[in-house]
Amino acid sequence: MSPQPTNGKPASGQSTSGQSSDDGPTNGHPTSGRSGRGRRGKRSAARGQSGGSAPPAIAQLPWHQPQLPFPPLDLISADQLETIHNASLKILKDIGMEIMSADARALLKQAGFDVDETTHMVRFDPAMVTQTIKTAPATFRLHARNADKHLEIGGRFIANGCVSSPPNVSDLDGGRRPGNVKDFQNLLRLSQTFNIIHLIGGYPVEPIDRHVSVRHLHSTRDMITLTDKVFSGYCLNRHAIRDVIEMARIARGVSHEELERQPSLLSIVNTNSPLKFDGAMLDGIIEMSGRGQAICVTPFTLAGAMAPVTLAGALAQQNAEALAGLVITQLVRPGAPFIYGGFTSNVDMKSGAPAFGTPEYMKSAIIGGQLARRYKVPYRTSGVNAANSVDAQAAYESVFSLWGTTMGGGNIIKHAAGWLEGGLVASYEKLILDVDLLQMVSQFLEPLSVTDADLGLDAIAEAGVGGHFLGTAHTMARYRDAFYAPLISDWRNFESWQEAGSPQAYEKANKLWKQALKDYREPAIDAAMLEELDAFIARRVAEGGIETDF
Repeated sequence: MSPQPTNGKPASGQSTSGQSSDDGPTNGHPTSGRSGRGRRGKRSAARGQSGGSAPPAIAQLPWHQPQLPFPPLDLISADQLETIHNASLKILKDIGMEIMSADARALLKQAGFDVDETTHMVRFDPAMVTQTIKTAPATFRLHARNADKHLEIGGRFIANGCVSSPPNVSDLDGGRRPGNVKDFQNLLRLSQTFNIIHLIGGYPVEPIDRHVSVRHLHSTRDMITLTDKVFSGYCLNRHAIRDVIEMARIARGVSHEELERQPSLLSIVNTNSPLKFDGAMLDGIIEMSGRGQAICVTPFTLAGAMAPVTLAGALAQQNAEALAGLVITQLVRPGAPFIYGGFTSNVDMKSGAPAFGTPEYMKSAIIGGQLARRYKVPYRTSGVNAANSVDAQAAYESVFSLWGTTMGGGNIIKHAAGWLEGGLVASYEKLILDVDLLQMVSQFLEPLSVTDADLGLDAIAEAGVGGHFLGTAHTMARYRDAFYAPLISDWRNFESWQEAGSPQAYEKANKLWKQALKDYREPAIDAAMLEELDAFIARRVAEGGIETDF
């Protein structure tokens, strides 16, 4: 598939605040209303198979959804958890949330909540909150167009998502640049290639050279055709998310009724912390939950900026905002799939910049999991860092983040591959580094086998006192896959490493992503489905897509 041509000079999409919101795409200022793509007709029963079945050049773990083999960590006591819960209910009762959607306010008013139409403030009765949220499912399945890649959400299952929504992209060769269609598509190809990336959590970089009125149509088509994994839509416009829901239905080839029984789309909704729900986000929740699709409400609570400087206070606010979102989903449709999102971290009190992979972030990630389990709903957290380059800081902050997400029992790990600059950049090299880290975590979570053969008593006898095991029958039968083989780590001694040119980790990552793109093969897709999808897109483009003011 060739990159989409673009017209004009794309805008930068740079955040003026010096930070990226968690998941919302950057609109930028488009320069062309055309997608640069022609409609594709029916070519064969299934496209994407012409590349053959040659083995990939990059050895990686097979497709597998990891599970936590041990109970998640409880960092605070049950009494402390209940204190945070009660504080959240007090926030909702005494202060409330600003609800900027008239439809959402009407829904809450009809249910008996205290709604002020002048201020748009809604106060939530604690008993009503507790009762309403009981209908949310503890687990559910997210359906991909490839049935082999359905995902179990909740329990001890883990699903990793690629980086989502940065306005910029970077690599070692091209440097830092605004998001664009070519990089958007290439990052989708990489997300498809690596099995440890289980879902497309959003646009891996914002394709700002697509006009906002039709961006969701062409970008969703790319997610459907360039990958066969679960993907996400954005609740930034009611009509746009309706389009994406319909495209998800077409991609799966199911009826409207089947789609409502089989969640096939995920959307992350950020509150406008502190204590505000934007109207477009709420209208998106109404559309998604009304159709039985999965909503994850994630407050963007940075301690010291959009939440109290103390972690207990920030978590109480996070919890209040998440509970308000959970209430709304269940009022729309009792039993609608919901994921509790946690994104509490801290800011640098010297500059105000967001910090990730910190001790505070790790604590928040773990306690967020405790809160989600208290309400018996799945938990979303993130693998993030605040580094500006693919360096030691990027690595250790990412590892600390993953430690918190793993021990906290995270079910969906957003931004797990490719996140850089606190979410302002999608990095090709960082994506490869993260794939290696995620595979290591997956292998760490595999249960240890302790059988007679594993104990290797015959090998101990064969090696004898003072012997070695390299040549024993036990070793020879197992050495090829006895241990995890990393993509990036270099285990050669110094002399051998120096003779090889002293390669650095980011240099090896640079070669690997290029090799992965070279090896990429577009997944098979039903031609009739593609024809229906393209007809839908053509109709919506002819209608003008969604309304914009530019």
